[in-house]
Amino acid sequence: MPRTRTGLERLLDRPGPVRGLRVGLVVNPSSITADLAHASVALHAKRGVRLVALFGPEHGIAADAQDLVEVGHSRDRETGLPVHSLYGETRVPTPQMLAGVDAMVYDVQDVGSRYYTFVYTMLHVMEACARERKRVVVLDRPNPLGGRALDGNVLDPEYRSFVGMHPLAVRHGMTSGELALLFKEELALDVDLHVVPMTGWKRGMAFEDTGLPWVLPSPNMPTVDTAWVYPGGCLIEGTNLSEGRGTTRPFELVGAPWLDGPALARAMERERLPGCGFRA
Repeated sequence: MPRTRTGLERLLDRPGPVRGLRVGLVVNPSSITADLAHASVALHAKRGVRLVALFGPEHGIAADAQDLVEVGHSRDRETGLPVHSLYGETRVPTPQMLAGVDAMVYDVQDVGSRYYTFVYTMLHVMEACARERKRVVVLDRPNPLGGRALDGNVLDPEYRSFVGMHPLAVRHGMTSGELALLFKEELALDVDLHVVPMTGWKRGMAFEDTGLPWVLPSPNMPTVDTAWVYPGGCLIEGTNLSEGRGTTRPFELVGAPWLDGPALARAMERERLPGCGFRA
C-alpha cells in the first residue's frame, strides 16, 4: 500500500467537487492511480461524474510529441471522448472548448522545476475558467524533489514566457496544488478553485519515498533521476550545446559535434563541484 495517496485517488473515493457536473480533464500518461489506472478511464466509469472532454498539455495526452512539437486535436481511443490540445493552435482553453464543461479537473505529474510547462497549462486553465465562470479542481501530486529545498534564481517578470510565467525559483519546492493556490492569490484570480490534497506526503519526501509508480510525464523525463538533474541540466538549453534530449540519459549527457569532450571533462573536474563527476 503506498504511503502517499494522490488527489486523484481521493477524488475517486469522494467525488463531491465534480459530482453531477460536466467535467473536462487535463491529463497525460502520468495521470494514474497507484495501481496504474488512468484518470480518464477511472473518472469516465465513475458513477455521478460526467466526463465530457479531455485536454492535453505539452507533448499531448500520450506524452509522445517531442519538445516544441505542437499537437492537434484528436479523439481518445479508450473513452471515445474529444481531446482538445492545449499545445497547438492555442495554449489557453477557448470559450468554445469550455462551453459544454462545468468543471475543469487538472491531474498531471510535475517535476518541481520552474520551466516545466504543465503548471502553466494549469494556470491558463485557471485564467480561462475565471473568465468563463467554471470550477477548477486540481488533484495534487508529490513534488518529486521534495518540498523543503529551494534553489536557483527567481524569474525576472521581464522574461515571462510559457517556460516561466510566474516569479518562482528554478527549484520551487511546491506541489501543483500549492502552486494553484499561490497563482490564485498572487494573481487575484476570481476562480472557483478546489484543490484535492494528498494524504501521507511530507515535505521531506523524495518521490522514491512515496511508494507511487513513476510514469514518464514527457518524452525526456524517463526516470526520477532525470527529474533530479533537470533543474540544472535544462539550463544547457540556453547555450549552443545539446542537453541530451533523445539520448538514453537526457539532461545528464551534454555535447556538440565540435566539442572537445575530454578537455571539457578535465576543466569541469578542476572546479571540484561537490557530488559531481564528469567523463567524456
